[in-house]
Amino acid sequence: MSTGNGRAPYRPGAEGARPSKGERTRARVLDSAAELFSRSGFNAVSLRDIAAHAGLTHAGLLHHFPGKDRLLLEVLERRDLIDARELFPGLLRPGSPAPEPARRLRLLLELVARNSRTPGLVALYAKVSAEATDPDHPAHAYFARRYRYLRTELTGIVADLQRAAGAGDAVDPGVVAGQLLALMDGLQTQWLLEPEAVPMEALVRDFLDRLGLLPTDAPEATAGPETGDGAGTETGDGAEAGGVSR
Repeated sequence: MSTGNGRAPYRPGAEGARPSKGERTRARVLDSAAELFSRSGFNAVSLRDIAAHAGLTHAGLLHHFPGKDRLLLEVLERRDLIDARELFPGLLRPGSPAPEPARRLRLLLELVARNSRTPGLVALYAKVSAEATDPDHPAHAYFARRYRYLRTELTGIVADLQRAAGAGDAVDPGVVAGQLLALMDGLQTQWLLEPEAVPMEALVRDFLDRLGLLPTDAPEATAGPETGDGAGTETGDGAEAGGVSR
């Protein structure tokens, strides 16, 4: 996914290859940054804080990341890169065919379920997206692009589901997509405050079911949320662990 500034986002080593020492160090820095940003917010964390958490010197961190703004964008983009592989393939490979509607819905619900196991990442997106409403925030353009893209993709998913269900276009798919996105964001905030009281996946399913968009053969919601203190990002050697905030 392009960052809009001509620089490619973080990517681990080639698939199946063992990451290099530099790649492992970058992954460790990104893990530390994700954890600290999610815990304290972007503005309260310094590069020295991140370097110390990752076991590096300040100069060692700067060798891999020239500044905190760039580091934040790579933290965010790394997670989007992982989640986009199946759900939004066109984001990574323009022109790639999307999965059929029922599969995309399953992938979306699986993403909501995984968020229930990665409180650190959910907190990161909640905090940084709120901070990024400031036009001067380094992630402002990133989140604006991200929401535009998600609205467009979700509109397409809803339209496909409406056609598959024979529901016609009585409800504007763009309106439903905006409502679904707002629901998912709002549920994440409530879930961070009181995880046991907010079953995110079940509530998203209920919303879709009320609109007749949940296939009758859709798998049941997964078990209740698992909470913990980890950021749920990739491990130091680049392996994926957990999911991402939408």
